[in-house]
Amino acid sequence: MNMAWKEMIRNKVRFLILGSIVFLISLLTFMISGLANGLSQDNASLIKDLPTGQFYMNKEAEETYNLSRIDKSIQDKMFTEQKDAVALSIQMGFINDEAGKQRSVAFVTATESELFADVKAGEIVLDRSLEQAGIKVGDSLTNPQYSSEFVVKGFVDQKKYSHAPVAFIRLENYQEMYRVEEMQLVFIPGGDSAQAFTGLQSFSNKEFLNTIPSYSAEQMSLNMIVWFLIVISGMLFAIFFYMINVQKMGLYGILKAIGVKTSVLFNMIWAQMLVITSLALVLSVTLSQVFHVIAPKGMPFSLSTETTLQLSVVFLMIGFIGATLSGIQIKKVAPLQAIQQGEM
Repeated sequence: MNMAWKEMIRNKVRFLILGSIVFLISLLTFMISGLANGLSQDNASLIKDLPTGQFYMNKEAEETYNLSRIDKSIQDKMFTEQKDAVALSIQMGFINDEAGKQRSVAFVTATESELFADVKAGEIVLDRSLEQAGIKVGDSLTNPQYSSEFVVKGFVDQKKYSHAPVAFIRLENYQEMYRVEEMQLVFIPGGDSAQAFTGLQSFSNKEFLNTIPSYSAEQMSLNMIVWFLIVISGMLFAIFFYMINVQKMGLYGILKAIGVKTSVLFNMIWAQMLVITSLALVLSVTLSQVFHVIAPKGMPFSLSTETTLQLSVVFLMIGFIGATLSGIQIKKVAPLQAIQQGEM
C-alpha cells in the first residue's frame, strides 16, 4: 500500500484525471439509475406495491391485459379455491374537475380486498398527485361515460399506472362506464405459478410488468445505458493501468529481479484502483443523494440505499477486473526482458 500511495503522489495529475473520469461516469450511472427507478414507480407503482403473487389473464388476450376477459364461472372457482384472490380491471380514461379541466387517470376497480382502496358507489379515491393539482376531498368530478358524478372520498400515496394517477371506483360504476361484466385480471397473493386454471395464463409480478409495453421498453433502454456505463468504467481501468504498466516495464523488471513477488505488484495496482474508485464513489453517491433531496416533486427520480450499494459494489468489482486484466502482462514478462524493454 505504501508503494502504491507513493506512486499516486508522484503521478498525481495522471491519477486525478482517471479519478475524475470515474467520478463522472459513476455519477451519471447513479443519476440514470435513479431516473429509471423513478420512472418505474411512476409507470407501475400500482402493480409494484402489491405483494408477491400471480396474475391471471385470458390466454386469448395474448398478454394484453385490456383485451382479457375472465369468465365469471372461472373467477368464482378461483375465489372458492383461493380465499385471498382478487379480481381487478384497469382502463385508461379521464375525469373533469369542478373547473371543467380534463385530467387523465387510470380507472381501477376491484373486488373486495385489503390490497385496493375500498369505495362505495358514486365515490372515487385518487392518487395524491391530483390533490397537489388542486382537487380536494368532497369535490364532484364527472366523466361523459358516467351518468352521475363522482365524489372525491380521499387520496392514496404512490398509485400510478402507465404514468397516470390511479382513480379507484366501485365495480358497478366501472361496468356502467365501460359496458363490461367480466373482469380483466385475477391476482392471487403468494400464488404458485404451478397452479393452472382452464383458459388462463399466469404471470409473476415481474412478468406482468413486462406485459405493459411502455414499462418494458422504458426500463430496457435505461438499464442498457446503466450497464453500458459500468462496462466503460471497467475498460477505462484496464486501458489506464495497461498504459502505465507498459511505461514501467523496466521498473517492474528490476523489482522482480531483486525478489519482489508478482503478487506484491498486483496488490499495488489493486490498492490504487480501490483508492481511486472509493473516492469517486463517495463523491458521486453524495451528489446523487443531494439531488434526490432537492429534485423537483414532479420529477420521477428515486435512488434507494439498496440500489446505491449494489451499483457501488458492481463498480468496485468491474474496477478490480479491469485492473487485474491490465496486470497480466506483468506476470508473463521475465525480469531480464522487462529491463531490456524499459531501456529501449
